[in-house]
Amino acid sequence: MCGRLSLAVSKERIRKKLSISVEDEIIPNYNIAPTQNTYVITNEAPKQLQQLRWGLIPYWAKNEKVGSTLINARSEGVASKPSFRMPIRKRRCLVIADGFYEWRKEGRNRIPYRITHKHDSLIIMAGIWDKWVSSSDEVITSFSILTTTPNKEMSFVHDRMPVIINNKEQQTKWLEDVDLPNVLGLLQTLKDDSLDVFPVSKRVNSVSFNESSLYNKILLPPTLFD
Repeated sequence: MCGRLSLAVSKERIRKKLSISVEDEIIPNYNIAPTQNTYVITNEAPKQLQQLRWGLIPYWAKNEKVGSTLINARSEGVASKPSFRMPIRKRRCLVIADGFYEWRKEGRNRIPYRITHKHDSLIIMAGIWDKWVSSSDEVITSFSILTTTPNKEMSFVHDRMPVIINNKEQQTKWLEDVDLPNVLGLLQTLKDDSLDVFPVSKRVNSVSFNESSLYNKILLPPTLFD
């Protein structure tokens, strides 16, 4: 799965990588948590950078609380799940990050790890989105991140990982109006030896802690390797 993200890069970097117009400066966030807004590109506006809420609220939901449980969508079966079957066909997006965090269980401990791309300053993840309107006409546009089986590096930490689409041609295809088999064909595990995975401070556990020091690799006590 994917439970925390980060993004602290210049608008020029995003503009160059994704060939889109970015007018405002990017607001750095070193510890993006579910229910927060973060940057995405949707299929409805493929040249526009937007901020959507993390945690998909289906258009038919009775209230917004369900969004906190739908931060990820498993690629397997996504086309038939009630919450996801319409978005995977009609409402796809690219979720932009410079890294993400995952927790590895080591005995009674849960050790946070930061994951970045070895060859790129950005990680572009496949997402789906939806638009929900409350009884008081409040509109919330939200998204989930697609997940798949882990590659070699990620399997050390967790049994799931985001679907990462850093190939420009595949990004374009993901946002285009293509048939479902071609869409599902893009939901592949990133090739091995593409990611850097390293332990970071447990201060990432607190949503309120949002500082660049979370990007720093730490040394684990030897007992954690026994």
